[in-house]
Amino acid sequence: MSQKDVDDIIQEGIYGKRETKPDERRRFLGTIRERVVLALTKGQLMQDKALQELESAMQEHRNTTLLLNGEVSSRFMTEEKRLAEKYSIPYTEVSNQGTSTDLGAVLTYDYAVDIEEIFVSDKEEVTHEEPSFFDKVKGWFSGK
Repeated sequence: MSQKDVDDIIQEGIYGKRETKPDERRRFLGTIRERVVLALTKGQLMQDKALQELESAMQEHRNTTLLLNGEVSSRFMTEEKRLAEKYSIPYTEVSNQGTSTDLGAVLTYDYAVDIEEIFVSDKEEVTHEEPSFFDKVKGWFSGK
């Protein structure tokens, strides 16, 4: 054995196996960004926001796994678990003590898929625009 191999074995024994992209793995519940199909924040999970997007992604990507944040109470994840069971997608609750993430659920593959837009927007779509205050005042003076 060369000296480098011995040093690597000792380092691995002391610190554990080296991990690629540890910051990404902490944020994405143990997986890396390039494998993610859809990511929901804790807020979206607790308010059942983005369930339609999750269901649509599960319909389209059947060979995925749903990772759920173990820090979030399981009562907030019942609909997500139900959807996973409906589409036969395995799910796992991930609890990483000592790390924190803003994500509540991640739909992921075991390999890279590089989907560009993985986050669900929190913005509500505006169906009709109400006139602004200035438009109302302008209407008063123009006789409309």
